[in-house]
Amino acid sequence: MRLSDFNYNLPPELIAQHPLPNRTASRLLVLENHVTDVVIKDQQFTDLIDLLNPNDLLVFNDTKVIPARLFGKKESGGAVEVFLERITGETTAVAQIRASKSPKPGNKIILGSDEEPFEIEIIGRPDDSDNRFYEIKFSSPCLSLLEKHGQLPLPPYITHEANADDLERYQTVVAKNPGAVAAPTAGLHFDQATLDKIMAKGVNYTTLTLHVGAGTFTPVRTEDLSEHKMHSEWFSIPAETQELIKKTKLAGGKVIAVGTTSLRALESSAAFNIQEGETKLFITPGYEFKVIDQLITNFHLPCSTLLMLVSAFAGVEPIRKAYDHAIQQQYRFFSYGDAMLLTRQ
Repeated sequence: MRLSDFNYNLPPELIAQHPLPNRTASRLLVLENHVTDVVIKDQQFTDLIDLLNPNDLLVFNDTKVIPARLFGKKESGGAVEVFLERITGETTAVAQIRASKSPKPGNKIILGSDEEPFEIEIIGRPDDSDNRFYEIKFSSPCLSLLEKHGQLPLPPYITHEANADDLERYQTVVAKNPGAVAAPTAGLHFDQATLDKIMAKGVNYTTLTLHVGAGTFTPVRTEDLSEHKMHSEWFSIPAETQELIKKTKLAGGKVIAVGTTSLRALESSAAFNIQEGETKLFITPGYEFKVIDQLITNFHLPCSTLLMLVSAFAGVEPIRKAYDHAIQQQYRFFSYGDAMLLTRQ
């Protein structure tokens, strides 16, 4: 398939700029794949409880979004913005750096406040000279510096600066492991009361960790998808989660990924027989899924790797019909938008 097969026209007013007052207030588009046709149902997210069965298993991504944006200046005084892609060690990270001139290895950038300044040093490029990321070293543990001086990063299609509402609502209720620079947005629809109701029905839930990187927003630029260089993300699947998946399959329950990041971690684990590490798995139509039966997800950007992933999962034509329907019915799109429930084709 070609890149142009995954394009669609979205009216800008359907891009959700703010979360709804309540986490569970979103709509839920249910896409059912039958042998002879595709059925699309307009429901509310709270209806999800009725669509789950005892012995089903929800798998959440428990990554926590870090305050990954920092502002400061070069030693020469020029303004600089540092946007972390990922933390690689206690004092090291990979980041994008916006400045009037590209920094060089050994250059230092002064960040923080006038009262509490700190430095980072440019180490170099992680790959080649064309790479847009830099390896950087903090003067002290970076997580504590980010918590004190960093700003929450919002996706590029959200036009306002992060506010107090975003600080709460751009994290899932299961978030506990800091390291992501974008939220696993399907999980944003759940609150603790909903999780309690799900558990009371006999449905289990568990977690894994995949630290979502800024690469999730990187558009595919090659018409031939085989030429796209997929971004890398770190994941870890606990032994308890692996055991629950086995028990669910044996009991005849469905394994339901809450978000494409949970799906990517589980399918990467199955494909490469690892429980922790880096994944560059690029899922496109034709991929044979090994773990996931259903997927809860938001609506994704045109020509994005995530749109290709859901098309591989539910079918290219069913997803096209679902997106056309969602636009006609004025669903809210992207991170703060509405949700879908997809069944594997």
